[in-house]
Amino acid sequence: MRTLVVIPTYNEILNVEPMVRALRRIVPSADVLVVDDSSPDGTADAARELAREVGQVEVLVRPAKSGLGGAYRAGFAWGLERGYDRLVEIDCDFSHDPEMLPALLTAAETFDVVIGSRYVVGGSTPRWSVPRLLLSRGGNWYASVMLGLRVHDATAGYRVYSAHALEEMDYETVSADGYGFQIEMTFRARQAHLSISEVPISFTDRARGESKMSGAIVFEALGLVTRWALTRWRRRSHSVAQQGRQHT
Repeated sequence: MRTLVVIPTYNEILNVEPMVRALRRIVPSADVLVVDDSSPDGTADAARELAREVGQVEVLVRPAKSGLGGAYRAGFAWGLERGYDRLVEIDCDFSHDPEMLPALLTAAETFDVVIGSRYVVGGSTPRWSVPRLLLSRGGNWYASVMLGLRVHDATAGYRVYSAHALEEMDYETVSADGYGFQIEMTFRARQAHLSISEVPISFTDRARGESKMSGAIVFEALGLVTRWALTRWRRRSHSVAQQGRQHT
């Protein structure tokens, strides 16, 4: 099973080297792909230099900053073209603990999609404020109910996908970014009847660099959830109506 760890970066000069070194130590059989959105701080150059030193690291540079979802789609396409069996999503800022990756990969031997979950038994969000936790958990509850996801952490960005799963999900047509990207990918997985497992993780805030997350991104994602849910219900109503006409 060939594994590719995809790391999207933008201005992660402080984190890219320690993250790549950690991954090479923890999962030495896996390859790493840094997908950089032309960071002005030299992230891509640092990753290239490190690649020459440690091996099994590639750098894919996109022409401009164009979102998390686009970075992952580009990374997935790169990996599938080269025959990788499993593709990993992980943040570069250590909010996703690379030490947990072996547990996710073990689950991926059985499941099509593995989510590193903050909200299953054993998962946690240390030092989060109550308002932030309520916003995150409330958003996840809303997405799960509206879209029938049946997962606890649909917005989690620490994941493992099988190549088969990505192909069945038609990932190239997923249009959302950020929180919305993770929700849409989960929704696609459910629609494709793929098996999903949630593995508990501890999610910690970045210690170095600036976060790209904002409340506006969260609320934008919830707006997308509402739109997808309405489309889903219309299709169901249309299907039920058609079946009714066929029986009359």
